[in-house]
Amino acid sequence: MATLNQAVPVDEPRQEEMGRQERRSPWLTDRRMAILFIAPSIILLLAISIFPLIWSVYLSFTRYRVTGTHPPKWIGLDNYRNILTQNDPIYDVWHQFQVTAAIVVTAVGLEFLLGFGLALLLVRKFPGRGLLLTLMLTPMMLAPVIVGLFWKFMLDASFGVVNYMQSAWFHFPRVDYVNQPTSATVAIIMADVWMWTPFMLLISVAGLSAIPKYLTEAALVDRASAWFRFRHITLPLVWPLLLIALLFRTIDAIKLFDLPFTLTGGGPGDATQTISYTLYQKAFNDYDTGSASALAYIILIMVIALANIYIRNLNKAAAA
Repeated sequence: MATLNQAVPVDEPRQEEMGRQERRSPWLTDRRMAILFIAPSIILLLAISIFPLIWSVYLSFTRYRVTGTHPPKWIGLDNYRNILTQNDPIYDVWHQFQVTAAIVVTAVGLEFLLGFGLALLLVRKFPGRGLLLTLMLTPMMLAPVIVGLFWKFMLDASFGVVNYMQSAWFHFPRVDYVNQPTSATVAIIMADVWMWTPFMLLISVAGLSAIPKYLTEAALVDRASAWFRFRHITLPLVWPLLLIALLFRTIDAIKLFDLPFTLTGGGPGDATQTISYTLYQKAFNDYDTGSASALAYIILIMVIALANIYIRNLNKAAAA
């Protein structure tokens, strides 16, 4: 046992560690080292995300054209007032909101019904189920621009396959679908439904596959009807996942731009001009940067409000 007068030897590895700590610069602590490694990512995030966000908020309260020579002029809430009170001399923004709402409600509703209905059929195992699911998910993997051009060529009045079939097989007259207000809107809805129904199908199949089998088996033992099993077992368990899918699709449909741009060009007139298409025209055709920024934040507020409604219902479904 070592006494107070006896020296206790220090292990060599510990001596080397102490030597490294002495050689390290006194200001280079572990915390500062972590900050040095994180700083480039934070600076990049501020440069490409945070600063443009703050700058666009400021521009929404100014009269400014990005191609002009004058600096931004502060005008307060005039841009918001002109949009919301229909004082815009070029664009009827409320009409574009109505067009967007009609497309969003119809397309997302059809996607939900078709996707969930197909999922109820495809959740059961049968030969070729995997191949069939893969083929049905293919439209979702395509770029929206490609889908818009694909449907534009299909609906073309001169050489489109749709007009060819209805004239050759059914002897109906050819119709210029993309140049008539009602049929052009229907064409956009059809293209969106064709592209995004597989997304709802995928989420629905995932939710239905996660339902415990013992619940269904217990209901079958009690001789519960198919409607009772669907109403009290299937739908409550899969509903939170369906709400998440509806939230994503609603937000994405409100921002719909690719299909109107490539399929109808916003026409005829402004019949298929969505609010995102109007935003694009304000910003990149008219270079009205201040008004475009204000419209962008009006859309953002609408999306946040709708997202809050979905999230509240999601919380209620999760708590039930």
